Amino acid sequence: MAETLTFTAAEGADRLDRFLSESCPHLTRSRLRQLISLGNVTLDGATAKPASRLRSGQIVVLRVPDPEPIDPIPQQIALDVVYEDSDLIVVNKPAGMTVHPAPGHRDGTLVNAVLAHCPDLQRISKTVRPGVVHRLDKDTSGLMVVAKNERARAMLADQLKRRQFTKRYVALVHGRPDPAEAVVDAPVGRHPKNRKKMAVVAGGREASTRYIVVERYRKRSLVEATPVTGRTHQIRVHLASIGHPIVGDRVYGRGEAGLSRQFLHARVLGFRLPSTDEYAEFSSELPADLADFLAGVEAADRR
Repeated sequence: MAETLTFTAAEGADRLDRFLSESCPHLTRSRLRQLISLGNVTLDGATAKPASRLRSGQIVVLRVPDPEPIDPIPQQIALDVVYEDSDLIVVNKPAGMTVHPAPGHRDGTLVNAVLAHCPDLQRISKTVRPGVVHRLDKDTSGLMVVAKNERARAMLADQLKRRQFTKRYVALVHGRPDPAEAVVDAPVGRHPKNRKKMAVVAGGREASTRYIVVERYRKRSLVEATPVTGRTHQIRVHLASIGHPIVGDRVYGRGEAGLSRQFLHARVLGFRLPSTDEYAEFSSELPADLADFLAGVEAADRR
């Protein structure tokens, strides 16, 4: 449903785009600038520009239109299928692939690929992510499960809600975490200044990540991370918050020569199969880009 918000500029108000960014923390700055440019913002009844200067007492009206509907289409995109039965499919998602369509990114996603592989999947729901129970970041590789029917989706979603999924990730981090095994309990929410990022913030959602150091190198450590909860960017945020950001993470750390994305891979995924209620666990080896980078780290340690 379209939303209309009205604000009154206070003394000391600055540019229109900055004022709206502070007044509407649920919208990104780029989205607000887009809405202003499209004429969805008026200043004392007249359209304005992002850089328009505000005076005390001026009335700002923002109209946020309904999101444009996205109807995902099947696309013949190669899938690395780890397991499949009549209820679900477990796939090894490559880095660089988005899970489901979004404005400005309508195709080439995992959902587009799975729809072509499982044509009946569209019957589950008319959403942009039919059958999707959980997600991975675009540049995180590894295991995901997608349900083929509503019964299976509901059963998997219930297991996830009850924290009955097994999910273990491999990450290469900067530094040498001490202690070598611990639990990071810290609430995660939107970054107060950058709405595209998450952060450990007071009042954020409960979040917990277990980690254990698997191998130590001179300046880096290989860790196994297990998210107890499932918040957006949780592992990346938690490891960065204790001073050990993931290697190659340009959002929560820094880029790395020879690595085009963060060194994070969903290696193990386990749950009860809806068809039999028996527990099944699947594993995935490190993809070539991460394996090659790690081999280089190990070789440098031997010099």
